[in-house]
Amino acid sequence: MPASAPLSSPAIDDSAPPPVSVSGPAHRLRVTALMAGSCLPVLGAVLIAPVLPKMQDHFASIPGAKALVPLALTVPALALALLAPFAGVIVDRLGRKRLLLVATVLYALFGTAPLWLDSLGAIIASRALVGVTEAAIMTCCTTLIGDYYSGHRRVKYLALQTMCASAAATAFFVLGGAAGAAGWRVPFWVYAVSLLLAPMLALALPSPAVREATERATEGVQPARRPFPWRQMAGICALTFFGATVFYTVPVEMAYLLDGLGVENTGVIGLATAVASAATVAGAITFARLKRSPDPMMPTVFAICAAGFGVMFLAGSVPLLVVGAVINCLGTGMLLPALLTSAMSRLEYRDRGRGTGLWMAAYFGGCFVCPLVLLAVESAVGTLAGAVGLLGLASAAVALGLLVARRRAWKPARTASA
Repeated sequence: MPASAPLSSPAIDDSAPPPVSVSGPAHRLRVTALMAGSCLPVLGAVLIAPVLPKMQDHFASIPGAKALVPLALTVPALALALLAPFAGVIVDRLGRKRLLLVATVLYALFGTAPLWLDSLGAIIASRALVGVTEAAIMTCCTTLIGDYYSGHRRVKYLALQTMCASAAATAFFVLGGAAGAAGWRVPFWVYAVSLLLAPMLALALPSPAVREATERATEGVQPARRPFPWRQMAGICALTFFGATVFYTVPVEMAYLLDGLGVENTGVIGLATAVASAATVAGAITFARLKRSPDPMMPTVFAICAAGFGVMFLAGSVPLLVVGAVINCLGTGMLLPALLTSAMSRLEYRDRGRGTGLWMAAYFGGCFVCPLVLLAVESAVGTLAGAVGLLGLASAAVALGLLVARRRAWKPARTASA
């Protein structure tokens, strides 16, 4: 633990042996399967972002289309946010693997439904069902990472989860933009990929009973049950809710910001957003290599995000807008694994599903409200760029608040250790 961290910061402990192998073909297949599964909710979140303007044109005659069309992108996040805590409870009680496999198959069914649906309401409903499956998939994959690995290995694979998701987002932006050139419905075919992933998950993941027995054997004794850490999880979940709004702004709003600068080609929009998203991968790599407790990093990370929003607010050209988005995404690439690692460090095995579900609810809840909040602020200030600028000011305020809180917590800790 860094010397500047207060005594309450979660420690990274590598002393406990992992319940599964951490090398060899089985390990590599397991990690690949979990990372691929973690990319499915990202697919749901970003694939159709480049075609939102085309969808809005298609449904222009529908009352309220300006607010409803973005819901096609974000309503899975709402469903995920509402259902993730319940998915977490189910995961803890019934096991991870079975739920993950069922959800992965249903994901393909609901994800491809807009190919045949003509009603905007029906499309939004199908997208909500995608969110239901995403709640199970993301909660199971993240919980299994926490189950299989501990200490720095857990930090590494949670950061890798963000890296893979961000890299997938980069590819999905480009794919969605390219496919969208053939029509706004075409990108929905990509959701069928989960049918190929389901057999891989079935083969790669140890059965829950075997994995749990192995973990208990490595512990040697049955640990005493402690109460669920509601207070600690409430704090990290509140911060995650805001952090998700920061994280999701560029993926959701970049197309509209570029459109405001005169860029209408979906391929260009997808490529520009992908370039910014690639910075998220760089941020996650940076976080993994630092090997530090996540809490002391939070003020700096939020400050980087704020700086990126500031550049985007001031941008009068496409290159400067992309530069601002890259700076912001560099920060969000560090932000997401920092928040998730901080949350996982507070959870024991028996509560890990529930705690992961609560964290997912906070994160995807923030993702859902992001476009609605920016739309409301845009109405108040007059421009989307102005709304992004205000979000940058809020991010800077959070960074300052976290810094002050950490310094206040650090001083008593230093006095007590003197």
